[in-house]
Amino acid sequence: MKDKYGNELNSGEVLRKGVSRVESILLDLELMILRWVGHIPLHTVRKFFYRTSGMKIGKGSNVHMWARFFMPSGITIGEDTIVGNNVFLDGRAPIIVGNHVDIAAEVMIYSSQHDIDDPEFKAVLKPITIGNYVFIGPRTILLPGVTIGEGAIVAAGAVVVKSVAPFTVVGGVPATKIRDRKLTNPQYILGRARNFQ
Repeated sequence: MKDKYGNELNSGEVLRKGVSRVESILLDLELMILRWVGHIPLHTVRKFFYRTSGMKIGKGSNVHMWARFFMPSGITIGEDTIVGNNVFLDGRAPIIVGNHVDIAAEVMIYSSQHDIDDPEFKAVLKPITIGNYVFIGPRTILLPGVTIGEGAIVAAGAVVVKSVAPFTVVGGVPATKIRDRKLTNPQYILGRARNFQ
């Protein structure tokens, strides 16, 4: 038997590829079920299934409807955090979201990307960390390896390719500093998420 590049495989390599294929199919099935779960208009039901899949969700946090995931077991969400509708979280490398974080609708957070200079176009995995009291505006994209510092604000539609310092407001493509945040000692509580969303 040969791999996709035409290299001969020994029996151990064939077995490993077979096991990997089965694991991939099971993951795809899990992700499909979670996609269906995302249509249930009850936060408690969705959180039950998300936690069952290995995602860690802190007290008082909610994930709105139609969220999508890859490797949910790599995702940790702190307390009193709101994740908006239609968000995509890629947990292939760890995604750690702090407390009192507001992630708006349609945000995409990727912890993996392809190495465009690698002959096999291999994936590169880098964790993402989002500090406490961060706001990430709608339709923002966070790319692998970034850290969003405590209290930072990411404006709507930004593409974040490098880490953001604490209490900094950034925006644009690629995201650059706009100004410092005036509130440097946040203590607010986001409160409950909207019902049936």
